[in-house]
Amino acid sequence: MTLAKIVVTGKVVKNPEKRFTQSNLAIVNLIVDIYPQDETIVRVSAVGSLADRVAETVKINDTVIIDGRLQMETVKTTSGKERKVATINANAIEKISNGLPSSDSNANMPSKEDKTVVQFSTEEIAEDLIDPDEIPF
Repeated sequence: MTLAKIVVTGKVVKNPEKRFTQSNLAIVNLIVDIYPQDETIVRVSAVGSLADRVAETVKINDTVIIDGRLQMETVKTTSGKERKVATINANAIEKISNGLPSSDSNANMPSKEDKTVVQFSTEEIAEDLIDPDEIPF
């Protein structure tokens, strides 16, 4: 397992799936296409109040900016073959209304005109608040 900070922009290819842990902590999983030319997708996971807001406002075909930790795992498929899977554990997710940011001097972030009013953060989420055994994936 590898952990690294990552910020990506991509298009949501599947509506968010909201679940709850045994202790009633909300978890949302979504799939984001981060490189359309190659159909490179990543799984994204959000917890707590961020999960609640994402489930309410983000839907398929929305463009989002995700700030989080990249986690690489090796899993076995049903056929027994090993495969690497990337998951982003989101700290913040921002929905962009008018597509990807333009290529200007501040190309990494959208302009104020391109942003929706919705912006999320997870100030209450800390490593010690989440028991990894409670996350259902």
